[in-house]
Amino acid sequence: MTTLDRLWLTEAIRLREEQAGPLEDQEANRNARTSSGELTLRIENRALWLAERDGLVTALKHWKQGAKLALLVLAVVVIASGCGLAFAALGNGLLPVNVFWALGSLLGLNLLMLLGWLSGLLFAGEHSASLGRLWFWLSEKLARDAKASHLGPALVLLLQRQRLNRWALGMLVNGLWLLALTSALVLMLLLLATRRYGFVWETTILSADTFVALTQALGTLPHALGFTVPDETMIRASGDAALALDSARQAWAGWLVGVLLVFGIVPRLLLAGLCLWRWQRGKAKLALDLKLPGYSQLRERLMPSSERLGISDAAPEQLHHIDPPSAINGSEGALLVGIELDSQRTWPPSLPATVKDAGILDSRESRQRLLDQLTRYPPARLAIACDPRRSPDRGSLALIAELARCANATRVWLLPAPPGQTLDADRLSDWHGALADLQLLHSDHPPLNWLETGDE
Repeated sequence: MTTLDRLWLTEAIRLREEQAGPLEDQEANRNARTSSGELTLRIENRALWLAERDGLVTALKHWKQGAKLALLVLAVVVIASGCGLAFAALGNGLLPVNVFWALGSLLGLNLLMLLGWLSGLLFAGEHSASLGRLWFWLSEKLARDAKASHLGPALVLLLQRQRLNRWALGMLVNGLWLLALTSALVLMLLLLATRRYGFVWETTILSADTFVALTQALGTLPHALGFTVPDETMIRASGDAALALDSARQAWAGWLVGVLLVFGIVPRLLLAGLCLWRWQRGKAKLALDLKLPGYSQLRERLMPSSERLGISDAAPEQLHHIDPPSAINGSEGALLVGIELDSQRTWPPSLPATVKDAGILDSRESRQRLLDQLTRYPPARLAIACDPRRSPDRGSLALIAELARCANATRVWLLPAPPGQTLDADRLSDWHGALADLQLLHSDHPPLNWLETGDE
């Protein structure tokens, strides 16, 4: 994940919380606090944890795939448009080519769009090109992910802080026009190589001297680059009829190709390079605006002046599955913990010397204290003792899942009924189903051997 992706997701989480209210973030905050670094890094780590949990990371991948597909669609349309410009300029070869009509077909619209983009860049500040808006709209449509709704606005707000929108859109607009003009040049060279064209110029109110001066002025730079251009005699003669001389045809063809290259392709190439350079410089300076309310209120939670225990947020509406266990760096030892056990239970049971007792979690403070400890010092093996006489409610299952994410391996011990009592079969079945959904192994027998040696 790139730095831009991290900042992008962080901004998307801020927008989501700003519009829909705070997310359940106890575990995210705890994980962020354990990471060393300044506040910005902790805010990013918190946001990435929430984005991974809520599927926003996957939505980002879908958005970027949609953006690439939209760019591909635009590129195909642009290439076809460039080929259309070449056909419009040269025709089918049956009629003489009016050189200035051809030049207007090749460069007229490009010049107008270029002037519009430059004026917007210089005078309007943040320029929103129509091609850019079209690409942005196509990207969101092709992403086809409802969770990506905050990604587009988040990217716009993030880039606006360094005024990068203009350079990002500039790369897109100039790059697409460069592709269009290049495809026009390629097809024009193919047509000139396979068909015989005659070139003329026509006028009713202008003098021949005007066309001679204009043609020579436009041909100065192409001639300096080695392109053949017509001399004054050829230009004046072409005002009456298309010259049959091959040298005249080649001179006019070279002039037309050179003018397209010098005044069409090269400026777009230079502008695309300028936009890319400014984009790279600005992207390196991107950062979060910690003065925004969505970030400033996280300071005390992620870098508290004093640690505060307890859980103040409501339980999540949906429990999240636990990923298959993988090695956690620094995990060692074995731990047994009980959840909301009453006084009828004798606790702790007799444990091997290598297994530690974490006590009974029966209050918010005890839960938070243990979770903080496990986040900093994750155990290699964790056994969680539960009373199956209680219903597997949402809060208990969320706590079990959170504890399991802090250990390298976890087992749930469903305690037997106290003497003289029996377990309800339906409720026990509910426990089995809930633990299966969490992908946690469970047993009706004490997992002491597993805790001590790791063997089943």
